[in-house]
Amino acid sequence: MVNDKKQITIENKKARLEMYYTREIFMLSPEGVRGYGMGSRNLHRYETALRDIQAMIKKLEDEIGELESDGKPRRAVAVVPRDW
Repeated sequence: MVNDKKQITIENKKARLEMYYTREIFMLSPEGVRGYGMGSRNLHRYETALRDIQAMIKKLEDEIGELESDGKPRRAVAVVPRDW
């Protein structure tokens, strides 16, 4: 039951991540930039903040990675050779 719920959560987050990837691609295309002009002044800006989209992509990637790793962080192991 818990594993099914976890799998559904992972699938939902992956679907959201795909939507954010699609939005990022759209924003980086010429159609994603809106231009305004008033007299001799022109202004071009994104429809939404690109940094917010990229921050959410990073957050979702991290959350998916944590969920898929079974909640166990990687352990760093080091061996120190000693000469007696």
